[in-house]
Amino acid sequence: MSARSTPSPGAHQRRPLTARSVIASTLLGTHPPWMPTRLLVRTGELFGVSEGTIRTAISRMAAAGELAAEGDGYRLVGPMLERQTRQDASRRAERHRWDGTWELAIVREGGRDAAARTELREAMRRLSLAELREGTWLRPANLDADRLAAQRAVVDAQCTTLRATPDDDPAALAAALWDLDGWARDARALADELAALGTRLRAGDTEAMGPAFVASAAVLRHLLADPLLPDELVPADWPGAELRSTYDEVNVAFLDLFGTWLLAQR
Repeated sequence: MSARSTPSPGAHQRRPLTARSVIASTLLGTHPPWMPTRLLVRTGELFGVSEGTIRTAISRMAAAGELAAEGDGYRLVGPMLERQTRQDASRRAERHRWDGTWELAIVREGGRDAAARTELREAMRRLSLAELREGTWLRPANLDADRLAAQRAVVDAQCTTLRATPDDDPAALAAALWDLDGWARDARALADELAALGTRLRAGDTEAMGPAFVASAAVLRHLLADPLLPDELVPADWPGAELRSTYDEVNVAFLDLFGTWLLAQR
């Protein structure tokens, strides 16, 4: 059996705050994902990133097909817009009633180059299928079958897909495919950290905005790694709902204080 799918970086692993990450995280959390250039610049200044550095990052992201100019600002496009779609879905955690069957995808016989194999692996990751063994991927059939059409097309081009019902204990199979204990441990740590920052934000502590921004981005990455399994297949104390609720509450507090901060800069 292949190695289990592992959680994303959580409480103990943080990506550095770069100009690109400030722009991306700001727009990923904005609906619709557009913002005036002057506000993107202000946001960078809040986190110690200079105007010149932010503007350079905007230009590079536009050249890479991640941003597009619109009016007096920029909006997400391409892979960044698709990431927002997945991120929003991970926050909602929409699941269907589970009938006990699993999605199964088996790679067809025939040669595939390295690029095709990499493309398939990434598509499976985004669709939240785990690898049972080389060329065999599966997950409980409790998500929208038509989700992420572009990734689904990659799978359909390389695999035979069907529904199956394992003879083994499904909960044991899920625990073997995904590192559920690791995901839950990091989720609880992130929820505790974010709750403490939320208390500071609600008290008007602008010094908490930077840490809250970074922690919130870590939460969103972690939620993307949630396999969204049926309740029957996760521990009774699964912290997914708690982490989502904490994020939503702290996000409101952050946006309130951020709006106040922006007004004070004018």
